[in-house]
Amino acid sequence: MKNIISRLLRRLHLLRFDVLTTRASTLPDRSMLEAGKLTIVESGDVKKWACMKCPGGCGEIISLSLNPNQRPRWQVSEDFWARPTIHPSIHQKNECGCHFWIKTGQITWCRGGRPSKRPKADR
Repeated sequence: MKNIISRLLRRLHLLRFDVLTTRASTLPDRSMLEAGKLTIVESGDVKKWACMKCPGGCGEIISLSLNPNQRPRWQVSEDFWARPTIHPSIHQKNECGCHFWIKTGQITWCRGGRPSKRPKADR
């Protein structure tokens, strides 16, 4: 319900975001991930993974470990409207080379981190 209200508020220019969170109990496959959604995989209250399609348009799936005992690892928090903040930045090491931050659901590109090529069609 919050996602619907959030999207309505965005259309009315009352709420800004590029990404909203959703929840899952297992790792999603490529067909389950949608642009503009960050899926948090959790078991009970334990957050395990954060997964999303690369916002650069290459179609790659980004899977971020939320396990505090693993390296590299990320932290995800959400505000009331399900807008995620991820720390540290996300840097794709593939040909896409995207490097960006997500704060309060908004993507901020690092210098030189936005892909210059035209995005490929979603796979």
